[in-house]
Amino acid sequence: MSKYLLEVDYTLEGIKAIKSGGGTTRVAAATELIESLGGKLESFHFAFGKTDAYVVADFPDNESAAAASLAVSAGGGATARTVSLLTGAEVDAAAAKKTTYRPPGS
Repeated sequence: MSKYLLEVDYTLEGIKAIKSGGGTTRVAAATELIESLGGKLESFHFAFGKTDAYVVADFPDNESAAAASLAVSAGGGATARTVSLLTGAEVDAAAAKKTTYRPPGS
């Protein structure tokens, strides 16, 4: 499985729901969503600042990660941006690949 970071921003509707139902209800909802797609929730943290919550999860494939993000955004209470996370070994493998890229002006 691959690891993903979901950066979640709550709408006014979502914030009102958190105020009435609490944060643990959102963690439970995220866990249920992720597990329904064959994934596993690693961590869920509410935050101060531009992003309201950071969720780290394992998903079996990109389609499952995208489905989770789409479900969150389509629900209307939040929007989610999904970032694919790489291990050091994956970056090593990427760096070792031969490419034919030429920078502009070369």
